[in-house]
Amino acid sequence: MLDVETAVRDADIIVTATNALEPFLEGAWVKPGALVNAVGSPRPTWRELDDQLMRHCALIVDSREAVQKESGDVILSGAPILAEVGEIFAGTQPKPPLGTTTVFKSVGIAVEDLAAAALVYRLSMTTKPTPTG
Repeated sequence: MLDVETAVRDADIIVTATNALEPFLEGAWVKPGALVNAVGSPRPTWRELDDQLMRHCALIVDSREAVQKESGDVILSGAPILAEVGEIFAGTQPKPPLGTTTVFKSVGIAVEDLAAAALVYRLSMTTKPTPTG
C-alpha cells in the first residue's frame, strides 16, 4: 500500500474526500501546477490540507460564504480565495495561470447537486436504450 506522499508526489490531479481532523496532504508533496480537488472534512475545525499548500495555491471555492463558515482548510489557514468556480465559468474572474497549483475546495452546495441531477435526468430521458443480446 502506498503512503500519501508517494501517491501524490507526481500527480497532476489529487482528490481528497475524507473526514480527516488534521491535515494529511502537505504542500511540499504537491508538484507545481497540480490541481487538488478537496471535498472532504466539511467542518470549521477539520482539515485535509496543510497551510503551505493552502497559502501557496490559487484557491477556487464553490461558495465563499459557505467555505468561510464550514471549511477548516480555508478558515484555519487564512488562505485568500481567488474566485468562486461560478465566477470563472461566467468569465467574471480569470482562470489561474497555467502552471499554477490550484486547490478547488468544495463544501457542497445543494443547488449544484440539483443542477447535476437535472442534467443526468434530462440526458437519461433522451438516451435510447441499447439492445442487449
